[in-house]
Amino acid sequence: MTILDDKINEHFAGFVVRKDLVKAVKGNAIVPTYVLEYLLGQYCATDDEASIATGIETVKDILRKHYVHRSEAGLVQSTIKERGRHKVIDQVSVALNEKTDAYEAVFENLGIKRVAIDSGTARAHPKLLVTGIWCIADVQYEFSEDSRISPWIIDALKPIQIARVDYDGYREKRDRFTTDEWIDLLMQTIGFDPAAFGRRSKLLQLMRLIPFVERNYNIIELGPKGTGKSHIYSEFSPHGQLISGGEITVPKLFVNNSNGRIGLVGFWDVVAFDEFAGREKTANKALVDIMKNYMANKQFSRGVNPMGAEASFAFVGNTDHNVPWMLKNSDLFEALPPQFHDSAFIDRLHAYLPGWEVDIIRGEMFTSGYGFIVDYLAEILRHLRAEDLSNRPDRYFTVPVQTHVRDRAAINKTMSGLLKLIFPNGGETEAEVEELLRLAIECRKRVKDQLLRIDSTFEAADFHYVALDGSKRKVTTLEEEEFPQFYHRRSGTDQEAILPDEPPVFPDVTQSAEEAGSVDKEAAKAFSPKPGHVVFAENRKGISFDKIFGPWTDGASQITITDPYIRKFYQARNVMEFIEMLVRRKEPEDQVAVHLVTVPDDGGIQDQRECLDGIAEACTGTGVDFTWAFDGTGGIHGRDITADTGWKMVLDRGLDIFQPVPRKPNGFSLGERMQEHRMIRSFYITYVSVSDQEI
Repeated sequence: MTILDDKINEHFAGFVVRKDLVKAVKGNAIVPTYVLEYLLGQYCATDDEASIATGIETVKDILRKHYVHRSEAGLVQSTIKERGRHKVIDQVSVALNEKTDAYEAVFENLGIKRVAIDSGTARAHPKLLVTGIWCIADVQYEFSEDSRISPWIIDALKPIQIARVDYDGYREKRDRFTTDEWIDLLMQTIGFDPAAFGRRSKLLQLMRLIPFVERNYNIIELGPKGTGKSHIYSEFSPHGQLISGGEITVPKLFVNNSNGRIGLVGFWDVVAFDEFAGREKTANKALVDIMKNYMANKQFSRGVNPMGAEASFAFVGNTDHNVPWMLKNSDLFEALPPQFHDSAFIDRLHAYLPGWEVDIIRGEMFTSGYGFIVDYLAEILRHLRAEDLSNRPDRYFTVPVQTHVRDRAAINKTMSGLLKLIFPNGGETEAEVEELLRLAIECRKRVKDQLLRIDSTFEAADFHYVALDGSKRKVTTLEEEEFPQFYHRRSGTDQEAILPDEPPVFPDVTQSAEEAGSVDKEAAKAFSPKPGHVVFAENRKGISFDKIFGPWTDGASQITITDPYIRKFYQARNVMEFIEMLVRRKEPEDQVAVHLVTVPDDGGIQDQRECLDGIAEACTGTGVDFTWAFDGTGGIHGRDITADTGWKMVLDRGLDIFQPVPRKPNGFSLGERMQEHRMIRSFYITYVSVSDQEI
């Protein structure tokens, strides 16, 4: 167990479970995660390995005896008949039989219908009347000569959920964790290893939870296949319902006019639409119109009287093209069905989660650590839905009143949701508020900027916030920074984006060697390096050593790299890739001396020496002479690169700017071969012009 796992068990004993146990007990039982964790929470809520092993066997035994597989429905029916009664775990729904004036249940996997159920149970669990709910039920069999009477009887029925939740205790115990620890706890709760994700990637994962904690919140996530977009909505909470985007009707979602019965929005906290994208799909116009009204006003009407509900909407789907293609040829909503590719519908979305930044799910990304029993956290989040924390950031920052009312509402709801998730008991710092506020503004800006492409009647918005000192801080999206040449197109024009008058500090026009096989030296010379400070956002792609170092090192004969953290293999590999960049850019006859100053790795100095000597050997005959030395003073802490061209590059992360690239079993990975296909870490570079004496 990790230190965090120990801390989790200390403060939330009985409400956490080891997440890898779900796989250990699931087998071929097709049940949601919250069902399995409910059982694991009953028998494996401990850190004692012997007790866990015993608990796993108990849960497996319960599933083996009581979970109903469709293929074994006949056998289970026979067991109930022969024994007279039997406990089953199944998905149960209830309907009112108007002819008999009685409620009747349907057991989905068991395959039995018209099961008598008392009205008290139906009233106590109204979701049974809308859709199926996983339950533990005692079912009896009593045959009757009267064919109108079903032999199946429910003796007891209990939806699977946590019985007791201490909301005040949850808030109080949050203060025992740092912000990073709490975020990691939430990541482990949804099943992921925090170590496999950067800070921004963690926050994007947690954004999927906002619909569970915020009323009437509308979020969309479009991106590549296999990134787990629908996992949260199908597995995480008994208060969420995942449906196929093409399988919903107005009566099912809102209200049935024939009997006045309210639909899914009246009973579920979250209604998620899976496989929502697809240009070939069609949608009922009446459904789209009612959805737009509900998303804007929290009300819907198919008759005389309007009705209200609190359900949040989540739309998830796959994109057909990558981001630059969409920005150049269409917009980031281009994958939506035509009826939903509508400015009025899109304007009602509070946030666009960039699914292209989310990694494809791999086995090593799952955690074996402890997290909340998901049903426990689901009840907490449901309780927090009644609160509004959107004004808490006002202590540090304000969103200008000139901002469009719908944009401000969207930013406030996203911000409120993030604060409920990460700071339910307050205590957030100014820096932490700013981080979340920028993300909230960015996700609404992504929606609004695409609206400008779709509908020319929308006015451009200036997305920024103001600090207490009056300074205006502008917000951009990641794709806006990465593809400025395509991003700012408007509806009805074919013109390229209007770029800022101020030229970029580093050359987007320089073609990288990974793209072209060799550097376009004429294009490189056309860019004049300049001093400046550039901050790069986490998860951005398209960055290479060619772009951020090349122009400042061109023509150099002496380059010194100062970095105390060239100790591990991957750090030495970064130095090697820097040298590869120099070899590609320089003329064949030129000679460049590169000297590295670093600090010895006390725990692995031999491996460190072998790596650095290996780089020196690899440079033989290339025109680059690589040497290295350990700092004799032991006092270096900063990271920088100095060239005798008169430039110094101050680096907060040194050359370690790329996130780890997942290794594919077959060895084929563009990220392994091409820097511009890797996601970067958050970092900055300061380009400084220095004199010969300083060099």
